[in-house]
Amino acid sequence: MSYIQQGTPLFRKTSFAFFAAGFNTFAILYCVQPLMPEFSKEFSINPTTASLSLSITTMVLAISMLIFGSLSEVWGRKPIMVSSMLAASVFSILTAFSPNFHFLLVFRTIEGISLAGLPSIAMAYLGEEIESKSLGTAMGLYICGNSIGAVFGRVFSGMLSDYFGWHIAIGGIGITSLAATLIFWKCLPPSRNFKARQLKIGKLGKSLIDHLKDPVLICLFVMGFLLLGSNVALFNYIAYALLERPYSLSQTFVSWIFLIMIIGMFSSVWTGELVDRHGKQKILFISLLITLTGVCLTLDTHLFIKILGLGLFTFGFFGGHSIASSWVGQRALQNKAQASSLYLFLYYTGSSVGGTLGGVFWSTYGWGGVISMNVGFLMIGFMLWACVSKIVLNSKKVTKVVEFD
Repeated sequence: MSYIQQGTPLFRKTSFAFFAAGFNTFAILYCVQPLMPEFSKEFSINPTTASLSLSITTMVLAISMLIFGSLSEVWGRKPIMVSSMLAASVFSILTAFSPNFHFLLVFRTIEGISLAGLPSIAMAYLGEEIESKSLGTAMGLYICGNSIGAVFGRVFSGMLSDYFGWHIAIGGIGITSLAATLIFWKCLPPSRNFKARQLKIGKLGKSLIDHLKDPVLICLFVMGFLLLGSNVALFNYIAYALLERPYSLSQTFVSWIFLIMIIGMFSSVWTGELVDRHGKQKILFISLLITLTGVCLTLDTHLFIKILGLGLFTFGFFGGHSIASSWVGQRALQNKAQASSLYLFLYYTGSSVGGTLGGVFWSTYGWGGVISMNVGFLMIGFMLWACVSKIVLNSKKVTKVVEFD
């Protein structure tokens, strides 16, 4: 098999394509977050209802990834990913013309289904086409695109809505996403190591279940759940903490806190390079440790220390996610897209569970409650890391014994 190696023109084109893909997905997904107050005002709905513009998209995205991951084993990688990005961009533009909130939710639901075709397959493509020593860097650049897209989607749509309204804001995101789709289509080389399977629902279902028999994969799936669950809980309720005393910051200032996610652009790439040199186990542990340190620092009442804690948390979060997700692509020897879709299913499910559960802790115990929940999530993450490390170590010992014999 011919693999794409770091330092070659093909590697640069592939990495740039997936940076654009990650940017496209997260810009569309999160562009409505700063627009929710405007939805409440224009459609006369409460904040909980307005939040459906994001939560319903995430929910159908998680479910749909299981389907697209399986179908890509039959139809191929690049065609589905390109079609997914194109459809999501078009429906983003159509969302701008929604006459009422019901239509907006319908379009956002279709967007969630369309978006699922990319993240459920991206890791499988990279795992198949990029050589193992270069995979960490390639995955890091893809995650970097995710973080930039998430920040851009929030800030760009928020700024446009201030001047031109939410219709122009969402339409602008859709047009930008069309440009990202064109870049992805032109730059991404067709699969060279993919082998199509026949469409047999029974076998596809069986292979999906087979991934759940691998304890390492299960640990990595749950790791993704815990990482995004803690991230969403932290950023959902930090705004409430900063709006209250002793900070009493303005809503405008608090909204710019999301810019701190740009740190993910650096941490995901740097972590990927460290993984290529020092291995996944060691760097994943360090990423979890940085994440935990950041969480604990946000308990400090000094504003600078609290924001520093958010930065450390963000750095560790994106690093841990890039390692866990790339590890899934390497660990799954067959049906990689299905394994990736299972990881992302739990990853986005963690967003819903962590965000909601964090609200319970916030209402009952305040910011300390949110941090306690996050510390609990991360401690489970350390236990999962220990389990994975033990399994990998034992498998290496068995391999050495077999080779010796």
